[in-house]
Amino acid sequence: MKKTIYIITFTILGIELQFLIHAFTEIWYINLLIRDFPAYGLGFTWRQWFLVHHVASVILLIAGTALGFWQGKYWWRRIYEKNNLKR
Repeated sequence: MKKTIYIITFTILGIELQFLIHAFTEIWYINLLIRDFPAYGLGFTWRQWFLVHHVASVILLIAGTALGFWQGKYWWRRIYEKNNLKR
């Protein structure tokens, strides 16, 4: 039970981390787009930028969830399993 909660907690941490990365990146780039759309728009329309946003959101969510899950399993093994304890 402890292991499951530990891994779930790490997964939630990964999701929160991707959310912060997403938010800071989005705020920064939207400010650039609002300031000078022709220079920073990369030839995309606003509709295309919305599509980029949605695709990137899904990719970041999957990556954050996977990274959190992987880190939870890694650190559980590293800290709590008997064969890794050094005496």
